Amino acid sequence: MNSPDGRSQRWAGHREQRRAELTAAAIAAIRAQGPDLGMEAIAAHAGVSKPVLYRYFADKTELWQAVGQETAAGLLAAIGPAVSAVRAERDVVTAAIDAYLAYIEGDPHVYRFVVHPSGIERGPDLVGDVVDTVAGGLARILGDRLRSVGLDSGPALPWAYGIVGYVQTVGDWWLRSQQPISRPALSDYLTTFLWGGIAGIDRAPDFPPADWTVKK
Repeated sequence: MNSPDGRSQRWAGHREQRRAELTAAAIAAIRAQGPDLGMEAIAAHAGVSKPVLYRYFADKTELWQAVGQETAAGLLAAIGPAVSAVRAERDVVTAAIDAYLAYIEGDPHVYRFVVHPSGIERGPDLVGDVVDTVAGGLARILGDRLRSVGLDSGPALPWAYGIVGYVQTVGDWWLRSQQPISRPALSDYLTTFLWGGIAGIDRAPDFPPADWTVKK
């Protein structure tokens, strides 16, 4: 005879699987119909009724959170391999920027649904969670480089947040303005601007001299 705990675990597993399926269906609906669609349109695209959809998501905010978590995972999955494929510090910056821009360029409706939600009472800061993760990774890169040349790694984290926030803001403008310049050009512009600050660390008045060789 099955124990109540066993039945509960199976139900919880089924529920999570069904939520994942409905989240994927919601993402497909957003891609097909745009970021402003409502729960009824999402349910119709998923082939279920609204009551069934509400059985797994209490409201649109909860569905937004699920879509946002999937989007964050996809973004990080795109940035990680791009950064890992290069060695030089400047190339790391370029790869991270271009991977981010390529991701939002390839999925603009879902990006807008998550970052600029309509009719949603904002819950947990999903955008902030992504920023935390990406900035944390970039801070490790900057911190390692600072320590390798005998400098204090303390500024690495705030600098990383500044870089991520800068690229996010410019990327948002780029999409809203219907990409007035090409992605490669924008990636190069942002890298040039940011690398000037990163490579110039050893020339800053509040840092001791160090042999920071800029890779051209």
